[in-house]
Formats: sequence, structure tokens, C-alpha cells
Amino acid sequence: MARGRPPAFTRSQVVTAAIRVADSEGLEAVTMRRIASEIGAGVMSLYTYVPDREHLADLMVDTAAGEFALPEITGDWRADLLALLTVQRELMRAHPWIPSVLAGRQLAGVNLLRFLEHGLRALEPAGLPGVTRMTLLGLFTGFVTAYVTGERAGRTDARDGAEQIAAAVTSGEFPLLAAVLAEGGDPDLDFARIADWVITGLVDRAAAG
Repeated sequence: MARGRPPAFTRSQVVTAAIRVADSEGLEAVTMRRIASEIGAGVMSLYTYVPDREHLADLMVDTAAGEFALPEITGDWRADLLALLTVQRELMRAHPWIPSVLAGRQLAGVNLLRFLEHGLRALEPAGLPGVTRMTLLGLFTGFVTAYVTGERAGRTDARDGAEQIAAAVTSGEFPLLAAVLAEGGDPDLDFARIADWVITGLVDRAAAG
């Protein structure tokens, strides 16, 4: 019995090419035509591997999530959740397009499910019902998404408005702002501190009922 021609490419190659384009040019650059060009395939043949751009975006997030090892569970729910949120931040910083994909959609790739399972296990010692733990994990991911988006916007704004900010601070009209900016800070330590506030506050409130 004659067999059809084997596929010239793999789904993994398609997804990897899409991630490469998104990392360098942004998610808006990821079109079926562009990815087909990247791997040297016909546009219509790309639909053999992914049915549409939305499905491709889901696969991109899940594949990117697989690049990061999950931290060890220690039994200290605060420390374990902070470690998990730190990995999420690293993932989103490495792939700045991920927050825009996560917004308003539910993803269920195997790597993302591993993140979810890990979070549920990390929260077990807090003694909360499973549904509550699921809700909290969604809130934590939302916090990281917003935080990383703010970090990125802050870096852009800082470059674009550096002269205006410098002039405002040295004018003496904004002493409190000048004092805050003079304090500086470590971005990683700042994230850890704020993430701990969010984790502790939400979990303690949930436990209180």
C-alpha cells in the first residue's frame, strides 16, 4: 500500500520559528505567512501543523514554559510560591510577548499544567480548599503578568522621558519624587518583596474566610 509523502517539517520547528520571531520583533510579527517564510514552507502547508494563529500562540507559550525548571517544593508555602512566581517572571522577561497571550484566555498545554500542578502542591500546607487554591494561583499569575508588563513599560518610559524626569527632579518642585528616585533599588529584591506581600496577604485573607 502506497504511503503519502512524509511531512517536510515538524510542529516543533513551526513553533520554535514563531517564538524566535516573537522574541525579536513582537507577537504582532507572528503571522502564518511570516512563519512559513521563516521555515521555507508554503503558507497553506503550515496549516498541516497548526490550525490557526491562535492555536500557534498557545503552543508558543507552552513550549516557552518548558524551557524553565520548576523549583523544588520545600513545604514552606510562602517560600515555594515566591520561587514559583520568580520563575514565572523569568519566563515572561525572557519572552516579553507572553503576557499579551495570557490575557483573557485559558491555556492547557502540558508545561503550563505542570506549573499549575506545582502551584497547587506548593499551596497544600496552607490548608485551603482546592478551588480556593486555583483562584489564588490565577491571581498570582495575574500579578506577575502585570508586574512584568509594568517593568517593561517603565524601562521604555525611562528611556523616552529621561530628560524630562531629570529636569523635574532637579527643579526642587517634586521633593518626594526626588527622594524616592534617589533611593534606587534592586529590581529582583523589589519583586521578591512585593510578591511576598501579595502572596501572604491573599493567602492569609483566604484562610480567614
